[in-house]
Amino acid sequence: MTGTRIAALGHYQPAKVLTNRDLAALVDTSDEWISSRVGIRTRHMAGPDEPVDELAAHAAGKALASAGLDPADIDLVLVATSTAIDRSPNTAARVAARLGMISPATMDLNVVCAGFTHALATADHAIRAGGARRALVIGADKMTEVTDWTDRTTCVLVGDGAGAAIVEAVGEGEEPGIGPVLWGSVPEMGHAVRIEGTPPRFAQEGQSVYRWATQRLPALAREVCERSGIAPEELAGVVLHQANLRIIEPLAAKIGAVNAIVARDVVESGNTSAASIPLALAKLVERGELPSGAPTLLFGFGGNLSYAGQVVRVP
Repeated sequence: MTGTRIAALGHYQPAKVLTNRDLAALVDTSDEWISSRVGIRTRHMAGPDEPVDELAAHAAGKALASAGLDPADIDLVLVATSTAIDRSPNTAARVAARLGMISPATMDLNVVCAGFTHALATADHAIRAGGARRALVIGADKMTEVTDWTDRTTCVLVGDGAGAAIVEAVGEGEEPGIGPVLWGSVPEMGHAVRIEGTPPRFAQEGQSVYRWATQRLPALAREVCERSGIAPEELAGVVLHQANLRIIEPLAAKIGAVNAIVARDVVESGNTSAASIPLALAKLVERGELPSGAPTLLFGFGGNLSYAGQVVRVP
């Protein structure tokens, strides 16, 4: 069994930007109310002719270009999403078709906001076990399509986008670039974050999620670091699910990541669910805020109530 690494990243967001002032014209809210409670100022919104698989394919194409790879070099496509409307073909298969891939295995994973870190671990395991050679892992969601735009408690939170990673085996004698995963769920709290109904609509019990995240997550994140053999103060970056700035900033301090760059993409992108971690990570790498090889904690949490985290070395 060999280790794996992230070879390249890519991200994509639709062109349309929705500001807090735009939302104030739709529902009873204000820029000050939204900014002070969740830290979000803008979010990107896909149009009716931009399905989830299109967002995912754009991000994937950028990751492939960054890695210098052709679509034919990929033999496993994993897409984490909870907002694909159609059941079949699944989103991963549609991405593969858009990119002209040759006979890859294609699977969707619905673990909502923790989807990308679950998919990353799944790709790592598949390659270690010899079931795949090189994987394309994508987090993509079109949250605006499952949003009740009359509900001011949820419509101010969401955005659309996608992030992608190329995962491959490390060379002989190289240290793995993706650490062991810590994953799990709290089944009795499945009601706390939901996308239910016909048509499906996003709803959550914000205070329940906030209490769980602030009370339970720091110890879980420290355990992720322990499994990777790294102390929290050695982390160069922390990329948590971009749900709420009031959750992200205190958590990074409680984890003990005192020297880390903390992703705050939620401010400009809102909550993009499974896309939030790869989107934020790709932006940090693109801007040069995290150098190649920097140890970075990824931790997703949210719907189900599920969580998954690992320490990675950035490409």
